[in-house]
Amino acid sequence: MDDALTAARESAITKPLQPYDRGCRYGERFESTAPAASPAITPAGTASDNPLEAYFDAHREGPGIWKWRHYFDIYHRHFARFIGRPLTVLEVGVYSGGSLAMWLNYFGPECRIYGVDILEQCREFEGGSARVLIGNQGDRGFWRQVREDVPNIDIIIDDGSHFPEHQIVTLEEVIPHLAAGGVYLCEDVYRRQQDFRRFVHGLSDVLSDFGPPCPGIADFHDGMAVNGLQRHVHSIHQYPFVTVIEKAALSVEELTAPR
Repeated sequence: MDDALTAARESAITKPLQPYDRGCRYGERFESTAPAASPAITPAGTASDNPLEAYFDAHREGPGIWKWRHYFDIYHRHFARFIGRPLTVLEVGVYSGGSLAMWLNYFGPECRIYGVDILEQCREFEGGSARVLIGNQGDRGFWRQVREDVPNIDIIIDDGSHFPEHQIVTLEEVIPHLAAGGVYLCEDVYRRQQDFRRFVHGLSDVLSDFGPPCPGIADFHDGMAVNGLQRHVHSIHQYPFVTVIEKAALSVEELTAPR
């Protein structure tokens, strides 16, 4: 019995891990000391060159803002190209209202911003170029009305209920409505195997789909037809607690692999 138990334990130890578990194990054991940065590389979004972080640090009174500090680098990385342009921003989750003013300050006078919240009292943060829509982000009927009322959304920021099902519904309802070249950002996506994270993992698989069957890449010198997601989505990005999806600026009809 002892020999059998020992053999079972050894088998459990040496049994290959599934890819997900293998990735978790590798991440958990990843060296905690980062290599020295190259002097030729200047990190984007540092406090000295990130206007969002500068605004946040200078904000001492009025409507509150509550953000993880590393979010400012992510925002600026994906949003900087919109500064000074006419655009429409929709932020889910008004809360204490401070971020509406932050976005208007960041993007400039040609920005029109819509806040979404379930609480009627958030209307007090309306004014100027900011409008507040009251509704439940988990309600598809509410999103149908938003699509009628708010055409041509360029940026969507989900900082709402943080419930995974609400995040999934919001993404499903707004991504098709997002303008070409637009950006969708969902923040505060915590923990492993969270349902929204699983949903985005499925999207990533479709974005990288090679089509059935999977022939050699040499067969695609003249182009490979793309699926619907590849036609309209440029990229999916994962950061600590944040998911970003960028729409393609132009519809992609095929992927090619020229010699």
